[in-house]
Amino acid sequence: MEIKQISRRVVLTGTIIIWIIKFGLRPVHLFDGSLKFFLGIAPNLAGSFLIPFGAYWFFNGKSFLVARIFRIRSLYDLRMVCFIGFVLLVINEYLQLIPFFGRTFDYFDIFFSAVGLSGSYFVFGKLMSSYQPATN
Repeated sequence: MEIKQISRRVVLTGTIIIWIIKFGLRPVHLFDGSLKFFLGIAPNLAGSFLIPFGAYWFFNGKSFLVARIFRIRSLYDLRMVCFIGFVLLVINEYLQLIPFFGRTFDYFDIFFSAVGLSGSYFVFGKLMSSYQPATN
């Protein structure tokens, strides 16, 4: 299986898990304590983990402007995608301070987004290195 197929499966599975948490488990309010906290940060953790996989799945082999920015062909490109993704995550979180959006700002969301993105960097980097064609 190639990286693009793996990326597609990871993104689709991760999206379904996020939807189950956000629309199935959290609205029920049956959880207290640390499980409630985990369900609060889980979408950020999982969503940020999906960033490099989504970028590879959507932009690999494309040549328009956004695809040139988010295309992943090397570890440098992966670092840039993760960095840009983290900056966008932080901007999104700080925009939640504006009352118009009706969302809540939380430093834990930023922290666990960074944790998810860091984990994704290492997992996707390992995946890239294992699927690199052997060159002499």
